[in-house]
Amino acid sequence: MPKLSERVCQRRPLVVLLGPTAVGKSRLGVQVARHIGTEALTADSRQVYRGMDIGTDKPPADERQGVLHRLIDLADPDEAFNTGWYRREALAEIDRLYAESRLPFVVGGTGLYIRTLVRGLCSAPPADPLVRAELMRMSKEQGRDGLYAELAQVDPVTAARLHPNDEAKVMRALEVYRLSGQPMSDLQRHHGFQDAPFSALLIGLQRPKEELYRRIEERIDWQLAHGMVQETRSLLDRGYGRQLGAMKGLGYRHVAAHLSGEYDYAEMVRLFKRDTRRFAKRQMTWFRKEPGIRWISMEHDEPLEHTVRHIVSIIEQFLGTLESGVVQTTVAGEGQV
Repeated sequence: MPKLSERVCQRRPLVVLLGPTAVGKSRLGVQVARHIGTEALTADSRQVYRGMDIGTDKPPADERQGVLHRLIDLADPDEAFNTGWYRREALAEIDRLYAESRLPFVVGGTGLYIRTLVRGLCSAPPADPLVRAELMRMSKEQGRDGLYAELAQVDPVTAARLHPNDEAKVMRALEVYRLSGQPMSDLQRHHGFQDAPFSALLIGLQRPKEELYRRIEERIDWQLAHGMVQETRSLLDRGYGRQLGAMKGLGYRHVAAHLSGEYDYAEMVRLFKRDTRRFAKRQMTWFRKEPGIRWISMEHDEPLEHTVRHIVSIIEQFLGTLESGVVQTTVAGEGQV
């Protein structure tokens, strides 16, 4: 694909390839990026951490086929990475690609990262060390249930969409309330995520549930066979404790619990697979509420190259509309949910 014209660059095009975990985004994204002559900008809240490779399914160098992957390995596991940090890094990479007349191409499954990149970030107050320390003390004394109970009191809307075990997000919502006096749900509702900094094309990948679950289980088997237990043990030995948000991610928390003797290997595998299936279901629930996604169903026996050509043709059509002067903030198509 030739470089973008100045006219198209002025429209600030952005293509996003999204979908649930294990649907096949990474492998497909590499092929699409090669065809359109660009890089892969990752939108994954776990791949931002250095030293967390197997458990976050970062594509190894030999599978990237020369396609540069950006927005991975941005922080150490004990750093408080957040959506605002991701968005700043992503916008810098996008502007660089525009300067090179290349198409920004985002690949990932973290819905909040994609939403705030495409439609803006509400102006919640920044983190406050004193408030965060108080919430950490509260968590130690009352446990996660205590934090969640307070959130349910002050911001029932946000509490309803969060799992009580998602301590980092529960704590952040409480922090926002204590600093601003307003529930996070109110701030988000008033913002509306209606900013439109890009002409964005959102392409979603989906598979039949049974096939997706099979792929999840196969990937977990591969991760465990290729060193995930050793990777987790190494992180723990380096001082990255189980209380860190990064270490509470899928797989790492299960392996760490197994290593501490909470349950045996077989139970660890069962819980890891069960919770990953549930996570994929939550991802699809999130994406189905997002407007403007063009969904592509991936079939088990369909050649990868066929899907690549289909996506590339959609992108070419999208760029053609921008070249002709048709400006859209999002582009939806058949199959939209």
